Amino acid sequence: MAEQLGGAELVEVSSDGEVGDKERFVRGVERALLAGEAEIGVHSAKDVPAEMPEDLVIAAVPKREDPADVWIGVVATLLDISQQSRHKDGSLADVPEGARVGTASLRRRAQLLAARPDLEVRELHGNVDTRLRKLAEGDLDAIVLAAAGLRRLGRGGEASFAISAEAMTPAAGQGALVLQARSDDAGTIEAAAAIGDETALRELTAERAVVALLDATCATPIGVHARIGSEPDGNAGGSGGNSLVIEAFVGLPDGSEWIRDRVEGEAAEPAAAGALLAERLLGASARDILDRAEEWDACV
Repeated sequence: MAEQLGGAELVEVSSDGEVGDKERFVRGVERALLAGEAEIGVHSAKDVPAEMPEDLVIAAVPKREDPADVWIGVVATLLDISQQSRHKDGSLADVPEGARVGTASLRRRAQLLAARPDLEVRELHGNVDTRLRKLAEGDLDAIVLAAAGLRRLGRGGEASFAISAEAMTPAAGQGALVLQARSDDAGTIEAAAAIGDETALRELTAERAVVALLDATCATPIGVHARIGSEPDGNAGGSGGNSLVIEAFVGLPDGSEWIRDRVEGEAAEPAAAGALLAERLLGASARDILDRAEEWDACV
């Protein structure tokens, strides 16, 4: 990222003294921006709260990586370990009954159990390396991670298969990075915009609109995924690049109740598409489900 910005200097930021989970890293970077210690903050988009400090803005969103979640681990009981490592076209239907799956995400937990209530979902925290190590130690049969994070660490080949968006709607912003800057720093905003991707920005804008209107946080079991110009199967949809399709999942962490919905809108008005989807979800009792889900305290 520093090279794309013309060799920008990296500034080390500490999150010491910050409370909370992943958002503490966001707050640490934002504190450095507001203090003038840095000009651009780089975040994983799914970690950035819907409400930001009023003096900061999203300056750009670079081209998005694959937003999918991936399954890592046992696929089918009939496959030996060497075959499983090459079995990239599987699905949740191929997973053995009662498989032990690790995740810290309520969103993933809810969708795994909605699709496969027989699975034993266990709480698993730590960075990617820690989670992969715990899988290798044999206490779990599989773990679920974001494809983008795995690939950025050069470990994408360890995924057994990508979980379809129909089975597991990604987190809002998954696979995307956010470049944040002070709102009064026109020069920095212009520099960041030079490496931004308009499609990624519009998709993220639509997703964040849903999150904001549902008052969702990192502890909310909600998935939101927007895409411009294509249907879930990869075929061109609607008006091509002028069309934005956005879908969402809201459910209880135990998989017992959930709502899925999707709308199509104009790519040029992503916030409006997100607002329409949020309105439909609220009309389908999403607020009631989210209120009951608040007793769960893990974060995505």
